[in-house]
Amino acid sequence: MANTINKKKPTSNQLTMSGARTKSPEEHDLPESLKDDLALCLDILRTVLGEYDETLLSTFDTVREYALKASAEHYAETMGKKKSKENNLEKAEKVIESLDVHQAQLLARALTTYFHLANLCEENYRVSVLHQREADVDETAATDPANELTGAYHQLINEMGPAKAKKLLDKLEFHPVFTAHPTEARRKAVEGKIRRIAMLLSAGKLLSGSDKKENNRRLYNEIDALFRTSPIGAKKPTPVEEADTIIDIFDNTLFDTIPQVYRRFDDWLLGDQAGVSEPQCPAFFHPGSWIGSDRDGNPNVTAKVSRTVARKFSDHAIEALEKATRQAGTNLTMEAVTTPPSTELVSLWSRQKEMSERLTDNAEIISAHEPHRAVMLVMADRLHHTVTRDADLMYRSCDDFITDLKIVQRSLAAAGARRAAYGPVQDVIWKAETFGFHLVEMEFRQHSLVHSRALEDIREHGLHGERGKLQPMTHEVLDTFRALGAIQKRNSEKAARRYIISFTKSAQNVRDVYELNRMAFSNPEDVPTIDVIPLFEQLEDLQNCVSVLDEMIKIPEVQARLKATGGKLEVMLGYSDSSKDAGPTTATLALHSAQGRIAEWAKEHDIDLTLFHGRGGAVGRGGGPANRAVLAQPKGSVNCRFKLTEQGESIFARYGNQVLAIRHVESVAAATLLQSAPSVEKTNTEMTEKYAPMTQKLDDSSHKRFLDLLNTPDFAPWFSTVTPLTEIGLLPIGSRPAKRGLGAKSLDDLRTIPWVFSWAQARINLAAWYGLGTACEEFGDLKTLQGAYKELPMFSTFIDNIEMSLAKTDERIAKMYLALGDRDDLRDKVLGEMELTRKWVLAIVGDDWPLQHRHVLGQAVRVRSPYVDILSVIQVLALRDQRALEKKREAEEAAKAKTANGAIAAKKSDNEELARDQQRGGFTYLILCTVSGVAAGLQNTG
Repeated sequence: MANTINKKKPTSNQLTMSGARTKSPEEHDLPESLKDDLALCLDILRTVLGEYDETLLSTFDTVREYALKASAEHYAETMGKKKSKENNLEKAEKVIESLDVHQAQLLARALTTYFHLANLCEENYRVSVLHQREADVDETAATDPANELTGAYHQLINEMGPAKAKKLLDKLEFHPVFTAHPTEARRKAVEGKIRRIAMLLSAGKLLSGSDKKENNRRLYNEIDALFRTSPIGAKKPTPVEEADTIIDIFDNTLFDTIPQVYRRFDDWLLGDQAGVSEPQCPAFFHPGSWIGSDRDGNPNVTAKVSRTVARKFSDHAIEALEKATRQAGTNLTMEAVTTPPSTELVSLWSRQKEMSERLTDNAEIISAHEPHRAVMLVMADRLHHTVTRDADLMYRSCDDFITDLKIVQRSLAAAGARRAAYGPVQDVIWKAETFGFHLVEMEFRQHSLVHSRALEDIREHGLHGERGKLQPMTHEVLDTFRALGAIQKRNSEKAARRYIISFTKSAQNVRDVYELNRMAFSNPEDVPTIDVIPLFEQLEDLQNCVSVLDEMIKIPEVQARLKATGGKLEVMLGYSDSSKDAGPTTATLALHSAQGRIAEWAKEHDIDLTLFHGRGGAVGRGGGPANRAVLAQPKGSVNCRFKLTEQGESIFARYGNQVLAIRHVESVAAATLLQSAPSVEKTNTEMTEKYAPMTQKLDDSSHKRFLDLLNTPDFAPWFSTVTPLTEIGLLPIGSRPAKRGLGAKSLDDLRTIPWVFSWAQARINLAAWYGLGTACEEFGDLKTLQGAYKELPMFSTFIDNIEMSLAKTDERIAKMYLALGDRDDLRDKVLGEMELTRKWVLAIVGDDWPLQHRHVLGQAVRVRSPYVDILSVIQVLALRDQRALEKKREAEEAAKAKTANGAIAAKKSDNEELARDQQRGGFTYLILCTVSGVAAGLQNTG
């Protein structure tokens, strides 16, 4: 890529000014509505680019043409056809090399804009498919095929009978925990524009005439603004600002969507009685959060921050409930004559009047002779005073508020107004039961070493530093427990009672937390109630987890909590570090084994177990379809509860659209229920035993192969060179540091997120598959592997996820990245294992190319690939030039140190260094733009 900013523009024979839309062969197989949306967005984007700069449009068209042709040629080669004499990817590379840094930045931003638009088109298509399925539903059918939850419950009834099925339904819980791990590569300003474009695209299908023209005008405005908006934020968000991620999702989807999930289930189960009889669906959705409370590796999360974020969540939840209560109450205009209040409601009104005649007088003015309305309006006013903390008028707890709601509901039902009772009032009850006064259940997390070091410090210097000065970290640890206690007092115990210990090695780590919790308070009555959750994440810890749990339940505080909760215990399993340290195959099998052993242990000790899955959005961090993951778990490990981390791009993808959010929640809840069905438990148990010898051999071989790669001399610095690891650390996408340092001298320096993120950017995705190819080759029995793929749910899920990951790899692009490292041995290991893994995975699933049998997903990935290829080429060329500048700087600094005339040389070198800093700033921004774009194109980050 050219280093000069004002290099001459590409010549006309390099550029194609034609606006004709060249299509790759695969694109013709897309559904018509999706193709139309993609064409519309591309046409608008081309118009916007042309208005900005005709040369930019020409460059965009030219490299797009080359990339489409290159992709078609590559696709034909994978199908065994003759290799093309033309190298269109090389032609695109030459055009990109002719650009200066600024021109390359604009091209990267144009491509990133296209991916955001393509993502919206695909999302709209999925929504339209779901709407069509709803329209095609036979209302007389036993189950609703558009609602997986109803199908799962129907199957439970058939296998277990209505009574047992209802018992499991009442126990159902889906508990997503939103984290602030830095994996969302989009800035918030971009998300807002994407959401508005989505609304305009959807609305445009229903408009015509002048309304259609106005919609299109606004669409052009938003897409133009999206292109002109920098994809890279000016600064990292603070933990308090990160809380807006949850609040945005709460406002745009969750608060109104979750009651719809419950209602849809009741509509199927109760039929004509839905909405006029007591609901059957429990409020099973219970969101949690690590935002503002996960201090493991994030020095920006302090006790003060946790208090502030908790207050922000609480105030927002109560204000939303106030609005919902006021809206529902305002519509309860039934007169006392037609809908007489119950004695219970009259009593509630009397208590309200005693509490505040001002509030009841105002309500009576608005609602004379409408007692249900008056009571609800006072309740809404009390919620307002709960936010302002008026001690005389506020609700002490959400349970008190729900009690009042149910009084109103019972009174309406008894008076015959059952539709009002089990319609709008029930919706408010469901919202309160789901979100409480806390919105999300905050969970605190800290590394086990921090606790042990704090205790050592206290024992050496005294609790209050009587024998010296306590370390600042020790003060912060103690303040954390005080913040947790304060949140409980203000927002209820449910708002914050979980405390997770990362890198749990022994039961002593659990004792440490309980001891510090006691030490933080001078008055024992102030000590908050906490549930300490061990997090097992490294391979050795997963193998030793049961012995640690054996010792843990002997701890007096744990025994007390087991007694108080009816034997409930939560254990967290980490997918990230186990995968980075042991490889994806070994980690998958170790986690599956640990779940089975923990479930058996819980059964032996009569413990009501909840397993908390620390899964990431990417396959390399345990990602993939959550519903399939649930169904593949060992017997007894789900227990009608599924809890997992949701982060970054996964939050927006799964909960950003109301229709898709409903589908996701229903799908996961269905799998969570169905996992307890005898047929599912039988399959998982028998097939795990049947294929145990096979999985053990795969485990041994893949682990050995993975460690061979990691233990190659200087692997970590090579990894930093051949991927944009250092640059990813500069992305302002989260308050939590993406890694322990810029670059990586050893893998201990490296967090799992940039490990996965960087390999994905290099189009290698090594974190998802490395070692499996060698393991299959050494095992050699294809028939057994194919049998396991058909019969063993855990293995089929694992293989399908790897196939999806392989579909997003590209050995042509990968070779360009690996060439940055000048290590033929490591390059050959990576490319050889990629080829071997692809060969075996395709043979196991019976495909000729990745995702062949998953038509829609496969087509979507292939249609995106040419555009991702362009961004990848821009990125790797920028990385090449960036690395060259770094080497030149290092050489000059070495020469500077040796020169005899140091002062003159220093002045000259400093001037050159300043110029290079400005140059690197251009390259760095360019690389960050491509990182954001590739993440949008692949729809995977960390």
